[in-house]
Amino acid sequence: MSSEITDDILLDIHRRMVRIRTFEERAGKMMEDGKIPGALHLYVGQEAIASAVMVHLSNEDYITGTHRGHGHLIAKGGEFTYMFAELYGKATGYCKGKGGSMHISNLDLGMLGANGIVGGGPPIAMGAAFSCKFRKTKNVSISFFGDGASNEGAFHEAANMAALYKLPCVFICENNGYGEYTPQANHQAIVDVADRAPGYGMPGVVVDGMDAVAVYEAAGEAIARAREGGGPTLLECKTYRYYDHVGVRGMGLSYRTDEEVEQWRLKDPIVNFEARLAEQGVLTPEAAQAVHEEVQREVDAGIEFAEASPDPDPAAVTEDVYA
Repeated sequence: MSSEITDDILLDIHRRMVRIRTFEERAGKMMEDGKIPGALHLYVGQEAIASAVMVHLSNEDYITGTHRGHGHLIAKGGEFTYMFAELYGKATGYCKGKGGSMHISNLDLGMLGANGIVGGGPPIAMGAAFSCKFRKTKNVSISFFGDGASNEGAFHEAANMAALYKLPCVFICENNGYGEYTPQANHQAIVDVADRAPGYGMPGVVVDGMDAVAVYEAAGEAIARAREGGGPTLLECKTYRYYDHVGVRGMGLSYRTDEEVEQWRLKDPIVNFEARLAEQGVLTPEAAQAVHEEVQREVDAGIEFAEASPDPDPAAVTEDVYA
């Protein structure tokens, strides 16, 4: 384990991962039970990425998410009360009930929004990075996107401009192997999305996205490089989503084998991280269980808050929709 990572940072990453997993598991079940309207795209399995990246950031640093954006906002410091209220479509939600799952955001945390448009985040993150450079701050902008989004023209345009102007932007591809229901091998001729980086004149790095320490170290290097004026990096994190494209049970499509899912579950980022911390004497199994129980109570309180919150006033439908 890297000597650069303190025990406090390790425990911080662990708590962020547990917060994401607990929120997503409950929200997914509530969607399946019809208690939350619409479709939820769960981040379960990918928790190590957002959690290990966000410990390098402050609220003055920017991020853009994907349609699996709950994990990104929670890792950035999102509160369960306002998260659940938004999923319920309540007036007390982060976006006052108007953003919902795929467009949840909070500018106070530097979260410029999840995005229901595949590939829609990179240009926004690049624009935020341009702002950081123009204002001569030391802040950075992070764009999270999937393997499918790396085929979109918007990603290529954002990467090209970020490299051209050496913007403080880090492009993080959360490669879970599937663009919706399509295996990566069926929509790309390359194995590593990071191979595209040299075409823009930026470093391309591949890391095990199920290993929080590996993500922490790789992201730290890319973020430091961006802060120091070295320009963007394309960081590809190999990961996996445990549930279907939408929800828990999904649409019943057979595009993955049970064996494949189980093999990836053996790499569970939280289970293996807890075992690693226990071995290092950083976190005992009892202390880990206490974290899970505490976070579960936070989730319960968040749901209670959302259910007691008022619906939006129909007269406010045109408020907050224009800058």
